[in-house]
Amino acid sequence: MASGRKWDKGSPLLSLRAFLLSSPVLLLLLFLLFSSSSPFAKVPSTTSAFSVPPPNPGFPTRIPPFDCRSCPQASPVFASVVEGVRYPFFYSIADLGALPGNPHGEILRLLDGKPYSAPDISGPIQEALEKIGAATRGLVVDVGGNVGMAIFAAAAMGRRVVSFEPVFENLQRICDGVFLNRAWDRVTLFAAAASDHSGNITFHKLVGRLDNSAVSATGAKMTFQDKAEIAIEVPTIPLDDVIPDSEEVALIKIDVQGWEYHVLRGAKKILSRDPGRAPFLMYEEDERLLSASNTSAQEIRLFLKSVGYNQCTRHGGDTHCSKLPVN
Repeated sequence: MASGRKWDKGSPLLSLRAFLLSSPVLLLLLFLLFSSSSPFAKVPSTTSAFSVPPPNPGFPTRIPPFDCRSCPQASPVFASVVEGVRYPFFYSIADLGALPGNPHGEILRLLDGKPYSAPDISGPIQEALEKIGAATRGLVVDVGGNVGMAIFAAAAMGRRVVSFEPVFENLQRICDGVFLNRAWDRVTLFAAAASDHSGNITFHKLVGRLDNSAVSATGAKMTFQDKAEIAIEVPTIPLDDVIPDSEEVALIKIDVQGWEYHVLRGAKKILSRDPGRAPFLMYEEDERLLSASNTSAQEIRLFLKSVGYNQCTRHGGDTHCSKLPVN
């Protein structure tokens, strides 16, 4: 990313960045500041008057919500603001790069005084929720939470969010965002993979690219063949087993590297609701990733049609679907 930008050799920002990245003294201070064993590290006080409400207990499921209060703190923590959306919010970077010598591109952007480079799913989430309007105050269900770009885009609008994310390192960063955005009363996390059955499944995560983790090993490594892969066992649960029929759902977002069909099958009851109650749907549609999980875009479309979703359109790599009354 950095090589694609032209720098003004006389720019004070460039000089500042060069100093920040080259000064041994400052790098030592940064190390001390970020180190969990550093005397500068802040230790939470057990006598603080500040308290955080417990996770939302209102979802009847065999898997309890993930409790950010008992989650070990990620270290180091680097956070910034997503500004390229109507409702800005904080995010925590999961991949910090090779600190201190070669930090993540978003860290460099912040040092240069630039906003987050690509809001990605955040903008479409907020646009869709604005179109849905305040009349539909149901949940936003985020499947494949990653570091929370969809979660906090919705929470910044006052929406309640239920998110599913099986990778612990990503859960740590989402917990960072819960505190930074003061969203503890709006966000419920499940440390699980949404699927079409309850149980356990082997999940594949890539070292240094946790945003590319997937149920399919082929799907996880498709774009990053050079990354080391780690297989872990994670619990699975259908959305229908978490979200009761009495709970309104405004929007479901799914980005799970080719596992979308199985997530949708596990939400058949929710998706079969009448047009006035059926959620707006946003899911990634990548034929290569779907094929790695032995499904296809056509199989997804046929399933959605069977539960009444008769209006689907492509938006870049995503598909948006709504259930409209049949004339």
